[in-house]
Amino acid sequence: MADVKLNPFNLNCPVPRVADDRIVLAHGGGGRLTHQLIEKIFIPAFSNAALDQRHDGAVVPVNGARLAFTTDSFVVRPLIFPGGNIGDLAVNGTVNDLAMCGARPLYLSAGFILEEGLEIETLRAVVTSMQQAAANANVKLVTGDTKVVDKGKGDGIFVNTSGIGVIESKVHMPIGPASVRPGDAVIVSGDLGRHGIAILSVREGLEFESPILTDCANVWPAVEALLNAGIEIHCLRDLTRGGLATTLNEIASDRNVCVRLEEALIPVHEVVQGACEILGLDPLYVANEGRFAVFIPDTEVDPALEIMRKVPVSQGSVRVGRVEQAPGRTVILQSRIGGNRVVDMLSGEQLPRIC
Repeated sequence: MADVKLNPFNLNCPVPRVADDRIVLAHGGGGRLTHQLIEKIFIPAFSNAALDQRHDGAVVPVNGARLAFTTDSFVVRPLIFPGGNIGDLAVNGTVNDLAMCGARPLYLSAGFILEEGLEIETLRAVVTSMQQAAANANVKLVTGDTKVVDKGKGDGIFVNTSGIGVIESKVHMPIGPASVRPGDAVIVSGDLGRHGIAILSVREGLEFESPILTDCANVWPAVEALLNAGIEIHCLRDLTRGGLATTLNEIASDRNVCVRLEEALIPVHEVVQGACEILGLDPLYVANEGRFAVFIPDTEVDPALEIMRKVPVSQGSVRVGRVEQAPGRTVILQSRIGGNRVVDMLSGEQLPRIC
């Protein structure tokens, strides 16, 4: 039999290619496709100094004051989930984006897209939750809009919220990704993954030995405590779509640094960890709605943790890693047994429609 020769250059890649001429669900997942959409479509069209900061909100000067402005849309499915619903999710999510700019949240707008056939009691429950969340955050909803679409075109309720806040602290540098530097410590404000798993449990009809409730909460009290104490905050980011891993990849890429994590330090509740193992999910990528990461100088870690642990929303705060110079644009996880692995940004979508 004649020898069979293989052409090493005639190989087929088993990974499917994502179509680049249509929107897919993964474009909304906060991962690699979301960032490609932003970089290729939105940034070229709207680029300006405030937008180019790529932060959770824009910080703009107005008559000598510094205002933070943010907007977000919420399409979560189901509308009601363990520990919350789309209403308090919308308020807290917008308040938290302002808090990540170091701004005291003040005013919100709300736009409602309602589907024909939605039960009035469902809408009333969502609005009541929004009112309670706004009162708890000491913000006022001052303007809004309502539209109704045909049955089958809106999936119940979509909510868009925008928020305005004021930066009161006289910090020595802007709070944002541009201020992250090698030598910074990385702190997370509590255990990870509960929001995503709480929603997935309802979608899939899963029951766990202990109930998993969303972590959805207003994190401004923790940020305010850090600012009032004079902690040198370099960056704040809430860990929503794409979870901790995506957030750190964004910052590592923007700043051309390495973020090195220690797996043994990362807080994940055992029930959430077990659910992720069963479902084939990585808790580092699962969404949170009441958790944030803070980048501060290494010398500030102990006082920062002491402050954060006194605030209910951040009682579980822990240092999980540090920022290093190299290798650039990389997140590395040191495992419990001592090995290292690169934590990349997801190309696809682990859990769509999560917020």
